[in-house]
Amino acid sequence: MKFRLALVGFGRVAQSLAKTLVEKRAHLKRQFDFDYKVVAVADTIKGSVMDQRGLRLERLLSLVQEKGSIKDYKEGTKGLSAIETIARADANVLVEATWTNLQDGEPGLSHIRKALRKGLNVVTTNKGPIALAYHELAALARRRGCHLRFEGTVLSGTPAISLTTEALAGSTINSIRGILNGTTNYVLDEMAAGRTFAQALKTAQELGYAEADPSSDVEAWDSAAKITILANVVMGGRIRPADVTRQGITGITPEDIGDARAKGKRIKLVAKAYRDEGRIRAQVMPERLEESDLLSHVSGVLNAMILSTDVQPEVAVVGPGAGGDSAGYALLSDLLAINRILNDEES
Repeated sequence: MKFRLALVGFGRVAQSLAKTLVEKRAHLKRQFDFDYKVVAVADTIKGSVMDQRGLRLERLLSLVQEKGSIKDYKEGTKGLSAIETIARADANVLVEATWTNLQDGEPGLSHIRKALRKGLNVVTTNKGPIALAYHELAALARRRGCHLRFEGTVLSGTPAISLTTEALAGSTINSIRGILNGTTNYVLDEMAAGRTFAQALKTAQELGYAEADPSSDVEAWDSAAKITILANVVMGGRIRPADVTRQGITGITPEDIGDARAKGKRIKLVAKAYRDEGRIRAQVMPERLEESDLLSHVSGVLNAMILSTDVQPEVAVVGPGAGGDSAGYALLSDLLAINRILNDEES
């Protein structure tokens, strides 16, 4: 099967995927029998272009680097909206990499619904639609015979979803603990080194670890969305981010950090999902962790997840949880997973 990709959202994540597709094209074909062409790209800021014959990714990437836009791409149909692109493109896979909105999941939710209803496979890094409407979208994909993959929504390119649903298939996940947000982890580490919250956050913003508006990170909404996805996908929960007991790090003081250190502990923002009398519950809040706890040693912008299962007492994974290259790789891993499934079905 030749993948015909429509990319909706052409920011850092989708550009990273595009670069990898260009650089590794021969390797992906030789090693995984993965072949592709990109038939459409749509971005609200950078413009849109569709050409059923296939777009030249090298040229699109050059235009973005030179002009910040793909509007000067010579061939193809220009000016379509994302929804029009999904409707009209001769694609069989939607790569959805627009911004995350945890209020209503838009516009990504509409993009994914449109693609699945059309019969397209979908890969996405967008947390909003998966955190808010996973069960609906998964059911729609099953009805339409499509594949919906979203590895990059939790730990970016570090495997979290595939680890639980594939590598640990057959096990029962009893609980999940993790550090799911690199920004807050970095800020807390900097505070442990003697800086104030404001100083640490400013540095995180200067380094690109935190957005200009860091509220989603420091008020723990990002972690709440991620633990919601894990709880629903991995443990069969039916919760929403608003159901997560949540406390961010804005109230943490240098005195709190110092007091914890004096007692041999470290403060980390820890997300949890667990079973409680037949229900799945979740929380995100700062905790004082013992030195013996693996999570206490996860530093900087690294993320980590520890699973407790009925067959393996603890399984842990640590790795980058953010960044364009990491998230771009997550999209590629999802594409290769779909390719593997389809090739197995054909053989």
